Amino acid sequence: MKSSLPLKPGAQQPSLQVRTYLAALPADARRHVQQLREAIRAAAPGAVESFGYGMPAFALDGKPFIWYGAWKHHSSLYPLSKATASALAAEVKGYETSGKGTIRFRLDQPLPTDLVTRLVQARIAELREKRKKP
Repeated sequence: MKSSLPLKPGAQQPSLQVRTYLAALPADARRHVQQLREAIRAAAPGAVESFGYGMPAFALDGKPFIWYGAWKHHSSLYPLSKATASALAAEVKGYETSGKGTIRFRLDQPLPTDLVTRLVQARIAELREKRKKP
């Protein structure tokens, strides 16, 4: 999958950066974050892979809009806006979140792909709404 983002001289293609990132993860974290990657891809079929802030992302219209990553005990999705967290409060309850827009999914629990889909779709809707405003 090619990215529509321009590359700096000597930079790797985002898909290669993502594959390198995934290959460096322990097996359990890799499986979990690959499920997260596929859930994001399914929820945003027009998005292209990107890479920024040292982690995989997806971009729409040439701009990264959602990032994801794996840690020792969880995978994370960024950003989770306060509006989305409020709108999906009942579903987000039980998952660790931060005031900086992170939601964490424990590696020892199944990934809530339906929730990931709703979070990604809400993020896309927020961005489209912002673009409509003058």
